[in-house]
Amino acid sequence: MAEGEAVGLVKKAVRRPTMADVAAEAGVGPATVDRVLNERGNVSEDVRRKVLAVAREMGLRRKLPPSYRPMIRINLVLPRPDLPLLEHMAQEFRKIVSMTDRSLNLQITTLPDERPESVARALSSTTCNAVIVYAQDDPVIRTAIDQLADRAIPVVTMISDLPGTRRLAYAGTNHRAAGRSAAFFICSMASGPGPIVIVCNHLGFQSHADRVAGFRDYLATSGPGYEIARIVEGHDDRGRTETRLRAAFQDIPETVAVYNVGAANLGVRSAIEADVAPRRPLFLGHELTIHTAKMLRDGIMTLTIDQSPRLQAQFAVDVLMDYFGYEGVPVSPPYVSTVPIVLYSAENIPEGR
Repeated sequence: MAEGEAVGLVKKAVRRPTMADVAAEAGVGPATVDRVLNERGNVSEDVRRKVLAVAREMGLRRKLPPSYRPMIRINLVLPRPDLPLLEHMAQEFRKIVSMTDRSLNLQITTLPDERPESVARALSSTTCNAVIVYAQDDPVIRTAIDQLADRAIPVVTMISDLPGTRRLAYAGTNHRAAGRSAAFFICSMASGPGPIVIVCNHLGFQSHADRVAGFRDYLATSGPGYEIARIVEGHDDRGRTETRLRAAFQDIPETVAVYNVGAANLGVRSAIEADVAPRRPLFLGHELTIHTAKMLRDGIMTLTIDQSPRLQAQFAVDVLMDYFGYEGVPVSPPYVSTVPIVLYSAENIPEGR
């Protein structure tokens, strides 16, 4: 460098974003941004969320509105709330909402049956601004969910998903992994290779279909000598499940294991204790309830796969809180459920169950 040559280090000034920049990025007018940032009202919730998100992302240097807590009126739609899992789910939602925030309101719609038309009618008639639902995969339910999306009412599916719909998120476990796990344990613990009977509600529920598919996948690659001899659709009814399972034992007396992917575990217990088959089969099922806890202690059931109802309920509520603009929520888009499955045997049943 020649003597006397001036060396200038020029720092390029970074222009701070303005309200006009936020307006341009959000696709709204400056007046709309002003109304949002100064909480003047007369702005739709979707626009308000978008403007705030853009302002935060751009780093607008001004005090943004405090954490916004609109009233979230959640409609929890539960067909057949008499089933132990669904009863437990309702209890968990009540606890979570009561402890979370006064701006959360929970309305539970219970249905005496799970017919698609009944569920779709409940979805379509909701007066809430958010919905959480357990439902089977059926065209009328899919249509109802998409129509709620048209009305800007977010839907979270729980327990059993409806992929391909315009639902906001799914709150639940990986059912295919649960089915593979069940197959692994049966192949590891059964008295020997042989036929297996699967019990389900019916395969119209994504959760049940995926569990069966995962179970079948595992047997195909890692379960030589084991086969699914029959799938009993008991519609989660105790009497129907017992009758159909006893018939299966009569037809397939060499059954080495029963895997119940649904409810009606009491029906399975009754069929096993009828001792129709010459030897009692290994029994794996789902959900830790007072009934399955007793079956585990009594040695009728070997393992139960629980889908963490409280964590499912918490994830569903968190998703809706984040969607409606609450700050400090531990989830963000895309909303991917990582709720774990938990295995229970007679040796690790929590106290009080």
